[in-house]
Amino acid sequence: MQMTLRWFGSRYDTVSLRQIRQIPGVSGVISTLYQTSPGEVWETQDILALKQEIEDAGLRLAGIESVNIHDAIKAGTPERDRYIDNYILTLERLGQAGVPMVCYNFMPVFDWTRTELARVRPDGSTVLAYTQEAVDALEPEKMFEAISADANGALLPGWEPQRMAKIRELFELYKNIDEDTLFSNLKYFLERIMPVCDRYDIHMAIHPDDPAWSVFGLPRIIISKQNILRMMKMVDNPHNGVTFCSGSYGTNLENDLPDMIRSLKGRIHFAHVRNLKFNSPTDFEESAHLSADGSFDMYEIMLALYDIGFTGPIRPDHGRMIWGEQAMPGYGLYDRALGASYLNGLWEAIEKQHRKR
Repeated sequence: MQMTLRWFGSRYDTVSLRQIRQIPGVSGVISTLYQTSPGEVWETQDILALKQEIEDAGLRLAGIESVNIHDAIKAGTPERDRYIDNYILTLERLGQAGVPMVCYNFMPVFDWTRTELARVRPDGSTVLAYTQEAVDALEPEKMFEAISADANGALLPGWEPQRMAKIRELFELYKNIDEDTLFSNLKYFLERIMPVCDRYDIHMAIHPDDPAWSVFGLPRIIISKQNILRMMKMVDNPHNGVTFCSGSYGTNLENDLPDMIRSLKGRIHFAHVRNLKFNSPTDFEESAHLSADGSFDMYEIMLALYDIGFTGPIRPDHGRMIWGEQAMPGYGLYDRALGASYLNGLWEAIEKQHRKR
């Protein structure tokens, strides 16, 4: 297990590499070229500059999150091959730079969905939250407006203003796309990119849909054990794997998170570990990582990762906004540092328990 933190780059992140380097047990970062658009080819010099900046700070570039996928690929339009060619070229350049893992998602229109970015919890911290009732009361084109006021001026990952400005066109694009069609388009994409992944030993780690159900009638497929096993069988290549995000799969209380982890042995290439607090099955808020603060048993999640021999990068996922910090919602320094330390503590205890046995 390699403890990491997500970092958006010095131009966009309020958290510095120097600060990340001081978190005990954190050895690397998961980063991206945040200024690039879906479908754009990444330039070699930009990749190498990012890697060098991270290494100069005493850290490792453990993976990329995300190389975003153009909607033409997800929707299977005639232009998709051109954008897949661009994606392959980007993967080649990442592989040549020694980047071992790419996290991506295959969610139509919206990346992740929340209805609040600063819900106040009883301890005074603020967190990302979701209620289905709020979504049901909104027109899709108003979704971006509804949450952007809480963004502290940050550019939210997956909610690029230029894409959101075309939201009516995007909904029209996906009008006739159902789950089976989306699976088929994902299969086509994966079959095209697997040769370059094999050549450079790049692990593709698909991120689950968040929340794990349809939003505004859009199809969502990476939501359950059954669906993720279907995805891996349809392109049965060890480089075709998953990002196991407890907070995304966990939005559906029917998902047994430790069981899902054990069923994915050898195919979890990246892990996001965080906790949620449920007020009802469709009303949840993000909590501190501590088990007692939310609804998940974090010890059992970490134990399952240990039991399958997980050795890849892991990161505390979204943190609360605490101690007056102003940052991109979910991505401040303080609570994620606490989360990393807590997860490292659980891992150390599990390791020592197994040695005694």
